[in-house]
Amino acid sequence: MANTNKEHPFAEIIRILGKGKKGSRPLTQEEAYTAMRMILEDKVEDLQLGAFLMLMRVKEETPEELAGFVQAVRDSLPSPHVMADLDWSSYAGKRRQLPWFILSSLLLAENNIKVLMHGSASHTEGRLFVEDMLPLFSLPTTHKFNEAEQQLNAHNFAYLSLSEICPAMDKMIHLRNLMGLRSPVHTLVRLINPFNAQYSIQGIFHPGYRPVHQEAALLLNQPHMAVLKGEGGETERNPDVDCLVQSVHQGELSDEIWPALFSRRHIKPDQLNPEDLLQLWRGELDNEYASASVIGTTAIALKLLGKVDNQNDAHQLATQYWGNRDESAY
Repeated sequence: MANTNKEHPFAEIIRILGKGKKGSRPLTQEEAYTAMRMILEDKVEDLQLGAFLMLMRVKEETPEELAGFVQAVRDSLPSPHVMADLDWSSYAGKRRQLPWFILSSLLLAENNIKVLMHGSASHTEGRLFVEDMLPLFSLPTTHKFNEAEQQLNAHNFAYLSLSEICPAMDKMIHLRNLMGLRSPVHTLVRLINPFNAQYSIQGIFHPGYRPVHQEAALLLNQPHMAVLKGEGGETERNPDVDCLVQSVHQGELSDEIWPALFSRRHIKPDQLNPEDLLQLWRGELDNEYASASVIGTTAIALKLLGKVDNQNDAHQLATQYWGNRDESAY
């Protein structure tokens, strides 16, 4: 335990956040950077970390705080030798629908777009996580940067675990079951972009976090980014409802609504069978919701990547990719 006769350096951070309704304030971007560097360097007591995370949860993070946190994490990472085209974060897990977005990412990879997906092992009960699904496709869940680089070069797709990207963040994201609440970690990990991709796509669950992601990406000088309220909080378009996508392109913010693809909502399945992912890719399963989700998610990514100029062309190209996929690839 730290010497209590002298104030701990991190105490000032807690005081800024917790000094009552009138005395407290958000952290500046620089203060947020300093706070996260101290956490990553293990210079914070467990009690302080818990207080910090819950104070941040109660007030909710600002774009400036989020940008400071993310930059601190990025500065702790090794420089990648391989550039990804598209950064795809996956941290929410699915419980109402299967993670159909995995097929969207593999579809892009099959068409020469290097996709770096990153996420965490199961940290919320009752949800399906990408790390658990990839063995279905005989795809490795890489835990080393160099392994992910090799996979990206060889197959245009790699999945990198948060446990390798930033063990401290991985430890914190698993505190959810202990705290009973999400924390800023669930937001900032989506923005890490460990392979410095020019394009980044993110899914969130709570709509209020869309502009926070958007504005933080602007502060981080991310050239191109799109964030959407995805099914279950993942980067996956729900084809039954309108989808608002908020983007950043070369310093400019924009909003775009992608309309629902069906007039009526589908009934969610009684149970989730992961094998259906493989069967849908292989053409052995007829599921209009799933196919529309894969195509619709791919379309949003294609427009973000600048492969097309409008939604109609994006859907046509995504549909073409899906129809021409190698069904025997997995």
